Amino acid sequence: MNEFSAWPGAALAVASAILFGASTPLAKLLLSGGLDAQLLAGLFYLGSGVGLTLVLIARRAFFTASGGVAPAEPSLRRADLPLLCLAIFLGGATAPVLMMSGLARTSAASGALLQNLEGLATMAIAWLAFRENVDRRLLAGAFAIVAGAALLSWGGHALRGDGASGQWRGALLIAGACLAWGADNNLTRPLAHADPMQIAALKGLAAGAMNVTLALAAGHAGAPSVHTAVEAGAVGFLGYGVSLVLYVRGLRHLGAARTAAYFSTAPFIGSALAVLMLGDPVSWRLLVAGSLMGIGLYLHLRERHEHVHHHPATAHAHRHVHDEHHQHAHGPNDPPGEPHSHAHRHEPLTHLHPHYPDLHHRHEH
Repeated sequence: MNEFSAWPGAALAVASAILFGASTPLAKLLLSGGLDAQLLAGLFYLGSGVGLTLVLIARRAFFTASGGVAPAEPSLRRADLPLLCLAIFLGGATAPVLMMSGLARTSAASGALLQNLEGLATMAIAWLAFRENVDRRLLAGAFAIVAGAALLSWGGHALRGDGASGQWRGALLIAGACLAWGADNNLTRPLAHADPMQIAALKGLAAGAMNVTLALAAGHAGAPSVHTAVEAGAVGFLGYGVSLVLYVRGLRHLGAARTAAYFSTAPFIGSALAVLMLGDPVSWRLLVAGSLMGIGLYLHLRERHEHVHHHPATAHAHRHVHDEHHQHAHGPNDPPGEPHSHAHRHEPLTHLHPHYPDLHHRHEH
């Protein structure tokens, strides 16, 4: 894609990756203090949900007090709830527990790099289940990421655990988390029309409450101190909550597979911070695996997709400006200014330009 067609989706996805990547070494620090993996996952999501809910309340209060126009974001619809519930179960209740359990058996640097499998899982599901387009360059990049992840999981000094079985167990748990998050990302794609802060807040509250309750009920974890809970909540708010808001915004512009490609910078950020913050060793496996994953990411980011395509007539509501895809009439009750959100109709359109599988380019090839 050229530099203009990827904007602002690429910037949103990379910003999301920076916040999420930084959460991995911080999670390792909290786990090393004896915090239970499931409890930590719950605190992360609960911090995310509570923090974003407070932001939503403050945002609504601000607009009400100032007499301004409400934020240009449509709310979730009742028809969205089944998909949202499934996404919460996979991405909020299952994946973080697997991730924290796997991270407890690996070094923070290796665990961070293994998270590249999330992008691969997201892309594979997007290609196979949702028919997003794929070419040889994207496939070559995917194989490079797999090769890097496989190298990391082969033990030695790259994955630290209780012997070979511990190394493999940690790698498999992280791989399972990435698969669950990959499914979650694709399930969230059809919801990208709605307010991303509302989506992230609901995910955080539901998944956080579920995991904290289960961890305490199982008796494997005692109640954390206020200081630890606040620290975990703050990391969750930024690394899981704000990061997810940015990720959902990126989905609107790039589709699931391409957003995942940009988001794949997160493991490199987390691994670099782990080396700097925790003193993790820089082994040859880590360097070679990182290089392979970097090659895969580069191939994904160099994609250019352009062909004559047809937009059928459709009607929906989402945040938009009046670009070439939004030339429609407005009624007296539609909000003024741009960007704004209201129900609108697209007339059939056939044209040629570089594009990603965003909200308006989910067509057959």
